[in-house]
Amino acid sequence: MLKIYNTDVSNGKLKELKKLEEAEKGAWINLTSPTESEIKKVCEKLKIQEDFIRYALDSEEKARIDQEEDDGTILFIIDIPVEEKTDENVLYTTMPVGVIIVRDEYMLTVSLNKNRIIETFENGKIKTFATYKKSRFIFQILYQISLNYLECLRKISKETEIAENDLQRTMKNRELFKMLGLEKTLVYFTTSLKSNEIIMERTAKGKIIKLYEEDEDILDDAIIENRQAIEMSRIYSDILNTTMDACASIISNNLNGVMKFLTSITIVLAIPTMISSFWGMNVNLPFQNSAFGFAIMLGISIVITLLVTYWLYKKDMLNK
Repeated sequence: MLKIYNTDVSNGKLKELKKLEEAEKGAWINLTSPTESEIKKVCEKLKIQEDFIRYALDSEEKARIDQEEDDGTILFIIDIPVEEKTDENVLYTTMPVGVIIVRDEYMLTVSLNKNRIIETFENGKIKTFATYKKSRFIFQILYQISLNYLECLRKISKETEIAENDLQRTMKNRELFKMLGLEKTLVYFTTSLKSNEIIMERTAKGKIIKLYEEDEDILDDAIIENRQAIEMSRIYSDILNTTMDACASIISNNLNGVMKFLTSITIVLAIPTMISSFWGMNVNLPFQNSAFGFAIMLGISIVITLLVTYWLYKKDMLNK
């Protein structure tokens, strides 16, 4: 999908252009899951390499900055958080987004799928946003990404609490797998946040793009929020690791209790079986000629069984 936007200097409002040919200096071009024809069309218009766009469309691409020294085109690849809804749960993952400054003339954003970051700018929800203010645009994107990470981390924290409460009531594999998935998500988040932090720190040095005094606060806020997200991700990851270890210990303890209980029951049931087996032998045994032999042996079995049961109970062997 190809969309072209431009900020009207007279009123500061964002307007969408219908054709790529209408894009002039200061325009913003957004590519979302682009086709081959759209990629070639944009590259011909902006006179840039196709590789810059394809890098951002690689789901395995890591956050980095790449600069074309010949014409001054700069590529920012930044990892953003993404929510993927399934039938039962919401999965959190990361996705690269490419932001390309084309010779200080155009802004180009490239993403694999629709995402909240770009849509926020498209819907005009960002104050002081202007397509021709490229440094501010980059900083605002970085700031919005940091905020989205924090929002996703808060949701993960709530889902962790829900999973913990469910585990307290019943030990089911579904809750354990859910917590395992959240733990894996936090690992991805931490890795992506650290990569984004490197990009922000390099940008803050002023060697990549020009820094304006009125925009530096936005970048500083983005760095602060990103560091907070890293710390939250570490804390939640430690909590999940501790919880998973505790769950493993609880499951092991419950299994030991069940095995102990079943062993005790087996011992209790084995006593009457053993006694009846002795008196079922074809040899001379006490009470075999007595008219009350069966009742006597039944009584002995009951007494011994009760004594063994009481002894096992006192030894706490009959509690799960």
